Amino acid sequence: MKRAIVLCFFILCCSGNFLYAQYTINGKITDKKMNPVNGVSVHILNSNKGEISNAGGDFIITDLTPGIYMVRFSVVGFASKNQQISINHESINLKIVLEEITKRLDEIVVTAQKKEELLQKVPISITSLSEKNVNDYRIWNSREITGIIPNLYSADPGDKRNVTSIRGITTTSYDPAAATYIDGVNQFSLDTYISPLFDVERIEVLRGPQGTLYGRNAMSGVINIITKKPANKTTGFAEVSLGNYGEQRYSAGIKAPVIKDKLFIGLAGLYDGFNGFFTNEFNNSKYDKQHSISGNGYLKFLPNNRWVATLNIKQNNNRNNGPFPLVFGSDAAFSNPYKLSQNALTRIIDNTFNTSLSLNYSGTAFNFNSQTSYQTNYRYYKTPIDADFFPFDGVTLNNNYGKNWNNVKVFTQEFKFTSPANNSSKLNWTAGTYFFHQSSPTKTATRFGEDAPLLQIDSSLINASLINTTKAKGSGIAVYGQATYAITNKLDVTAGLRYDYENKQQSVHGEYQQDPDPNPQFDFRSDTSAATHYNAFQPKVSIGYHAKENSFLFITYSKGYRAGGLTPLSSIPTEPALYPFKPEYSNNIEAGLKNSFLQNKLLLNLSVFYTTVTNAQVPTLVLPDAVTITKNTGRLISKGFEAEANTTPVKGFEITYSFGYTDAKYTKLKVAQNGSETNLKGVHQIFTPDITSMFAAQYSLKVSGKNDVNLIFRGEWKYLGTQYFDLSNTLKQSPYSLLNTRIGIETKNVEVMFYGRNLSGRKYIAYAYDFGAVHLGDPK
Repeated sequence: MKRAIVLCFFILCCSGNFLYAQYTINGKITDKKMNPVNGVSVHILNSNKGEISNAGGDFIITDLTPGIYMVRFSVVGFASKNQQISINHESINLKIVLEEITKRLDEIVVTAQKKEELLQKVPISITSLSEKNVNDYRIWNSREITGIIPNLYSADPGDKRNVTSIRGITTTSYDPAAATYIDGVNQFSLDTYISPLFDVERIEVLRGPQGTLYGRNAMSGVINIITKKPANKTTGFAEVSLGNYGEQRYSAGIKAPVIKDKLFIGLAGLYDGFNGFFTNEFNNSKYDKQHSISGNGYLKFLPNNRWVATLNIKQNNNRNNGPFPLVFGSDAAFSNPYKLSQNALTRIIDNTFNTSLSLNYSGTAFNFNSQTSYQTNYRYYKTPIDADFFPFDGVTLNNNYGKNWNNVKVFTQEFKFTSPANNSSKLNWTAGTYFFHQSSPTKTATRFGEDAPLLQIDSSLINASLINTTKAKGSGIAVYGQATYAITNKLDVTAGLRYDYENKQQSVHGEYQQDPDPNPQFDFRSDTSAATHYNAFQPKVSIGYHAKENSFLFITYSKGYRAGGLTPLSSIPTEPALYPFKPEYSNNIEAGLKNSFLQNKLLLNLSVFYTTVTNAQVPTLVLPDAVTITKNTGRLISKGFEAEANTTPVKGFEITYSFGYTDAKYTKLKVAQNGSETNLKGVHQIFTPDITSMFAAQYSLKVSGKNDVNLIFRGEWKYLGTQYFDLSNTLKQSPYSLLNTRIGIETKNVEVMFYGRNLSGRKYIAYAYDFGAVHLGDPK
């Protein structure tokens, strides 16, 4: 029986090779002056088929079957081009003409719907940042897409774990509101994702709920990061960046074929460090001096023309001498900027490891993908960290209890089937299943020192610690499907549905320890456990209308959800541990218009949205434990609009503008204040600027055509509107602008650039906690 199954599977996988005669695409690629273009990547979308043009601009792709294909042509220095090809005879000869990137915009391809598609034809609000965009904006960390992406705000609270909000749906716990994927792998929680960016091919940001294809915690959208893959052409890079505040950043990488058309390898590494922006007046030293080392490795194997196996390993080791550079109150932050005074000095050790194995099959009846991933994060403070943010012996936190604690582990598995690359049917589809298991054992001691009474802490806790031990596990499974049907040449309909089931288990144990005895004296909470489970359906329906060749209108309804859970243990008797809170749900309606004009020299995309969130998870930070208690006590309505424009009006001159407006308010919000319940109906959502705006203009002046030498002049103006950091809307940041620049010289293989960030030296709150601790944004 087993042999029969294996034989059937083998026949299915190989059937495309025997049912049809083999067809070929060949051609020549030139520029506008008919000069051949070498090194062009020729790729058939949604397949493993591709080739690199030779010195004469020639290429050939063999072993194809009849059907309709979309072929992409891309190379540095030229605008990427896509061309639809119908194969109905054995050989097709193409003549492809590429234009310089300084004259025309790229024709962008995205994988937003888990397959390769043209951005301007996808019924989702998406921004795609190419490798060139990432370099132009100088994006080194995922939070730096703030303002570039309409209605997106992302900030680092001080420990390198970015908190992101899109369209007023924001991260309020370790379960993010915006899902981040790196090379197809879900960066499962705020613990396990890697924020430094290098060797990036593109970044896609999908706005609005994406639950049908991406599942839990994609309520506000998805950040999809794709790094560069190895191919038949050997490529390499090296970069050195130096700046003030002791900034040093070094990166290098190489990608090469080990065996042509069969085995490829890719390696890239990054060192990033600086002396810190903040000064600790307690000992007159730099407080947030830090450095990190990251690596990204690929091993890619093609056993035949149908299968591709890719092993990917990512590592990030971060060391931060002074995490959470916070002061109490905005007045203190602005009156004495980038200064603090803390007596408990420590170093955060943060090691993240991600590995994945991807198997891709490209067939004539369907495509198949299996993605298996394993993620770990071991994160602790080497010595106790200051938790009162004052220069006295008040409250400290200690979580250095060995590798059995504070070591998050996540396993995920996804199987996905999609329609094939040669699909000539009116129906395009995607279906799959997803499984995960997460283990999060944590142990933290909150110690109260001699000066704890200054913080109005009970004197019985002086020189004592409350030790909180939590063992949490979660598992889930999902099945999903989505299909698009072309009713006519101009009208198509998309429908999808996802079902998620999730189970969570958690045990807590609270102990009291009195100094100097290292052993706990008694339990203030005996070892107790609980479990909860929930499920969710996430539908999606979209109608798309192709008004003209370069004009696309769509209207979409989608539903999203964020996972529920169990409350952690705290020292406050009124906040019982293991209290289950429900998932929160969102319903989103959006309409959009995507236009390209003047032979792709001008792009203009517009969208409007209306989102309701029910069972909103409202966080309350419990001090001095620094534990977040989550309850379902809110209802939120978020509405707004977005605009993106990109144009090259004359050769060498590019203008980009993005604008977003969000009005996100709670129509119901009950919170505990001063021993009673208060309804904060009408308050604004936190971490949500009402306006985000980015204007960028860049001019490339050619000074030597023979050697492709260009002078680059770039200016950026970022504007962020009013935003709040606490649910009472008392901690506020008024609108502000940031000015950036990029000036330098580039050749075909080398560039030297000067970057300036926040040139006006604007001081602003980047992140703040609801109890009043404030973190200023980066200085000039």
